[in-house]
Amino acid sequence: MKTSKHSSITNIVPFASSDNSNVSSLPNVVISSSESKRRIEELQTFVEEVMVKGVDYGMVDGFSKPTLLKPGAEKLCDVFGFSKTVEVVNRVEKWDVGIFAYEVKMTLIGKDNGVIEAEGLGSCNSKEAAFQQQDAFTIVNTVLKMAKKRALIDAVLSATRSSGIFTQDIEDFPTNSIIKGGGEPVTKRQLHKIYQIVAELNMRHEVAKEMMQMKYHVDHSTKLSKKQASDFIQDLLHLKDVFNEEEKLNMQNDKE
Repeated sequence: MKTSKHSSITNIVPFASSDNSNVSSLPNVVISSSESKRRIEELQTFVEEVMVKGVDYGMVDGFSKPTLLKPGAEKLCDVFGFSKTVEVVNRVEKWDVGIFAYEVKMTLIGKDNGVIEAEGLGSCNSKEAAFQQQDAFTIVNTVLKMAKKRALIDAVLSATRSSGIFTQDIEDFPTNSIIKGGGEPVTKRQLHKIYQIVAELNMRHEVAKEMMQMKYHVDHSTKLSKKQASDFIQDLLHLKDVFNEEEKLNMQNDKE
């Protein structure tokens, strides 16, 4: 009796075919559908019961899912038992002309087994719209931290399989900048949120205007579409996230 040519291959599920010479195969499913569902439900429960809206994640009009912020990414690392390593894989530091850019790789490693769970990439540069009206030499650290934050969120979404719960970071969304106010118009609630975050950031109106002009080709928030306003609010939330972290570190340094 001849042994099937597939019987000695491990981790392969043969699919029957009328033509024995053309048999398709796929890897085994590692976990059952019920186990996969249980894990997703546990993650959703953690988000609902432990993570704090406005601190760990932000809700923005126009998006059905919240956007993950740095404190939330840190909490997910803790609950999943990940340690983090950071590597600046590319850097541009032109002090003579004030141009700075960083690309960062964030690696998440399981504390219990030392296995690399995921790697994330993030980049930032001093020529981004948010920094246009600022002295480039005073924001070098902020630019680097923004790159690290983006890499962290990229890695966490991948390692925890939580992209079904949270949106991607705003930089990952395509922007249709040639459409001025296309689609539904910005809502009063969105305008209020924009004004609120801009005030909390102590951002000059000229800077906010420049950001909108560069990304959406509009010179006032009232000319944004609902989708564009949602994107812009997420931009501001992530910027606020980084600035808040910097302020906390400065306060700690002052106490020391």
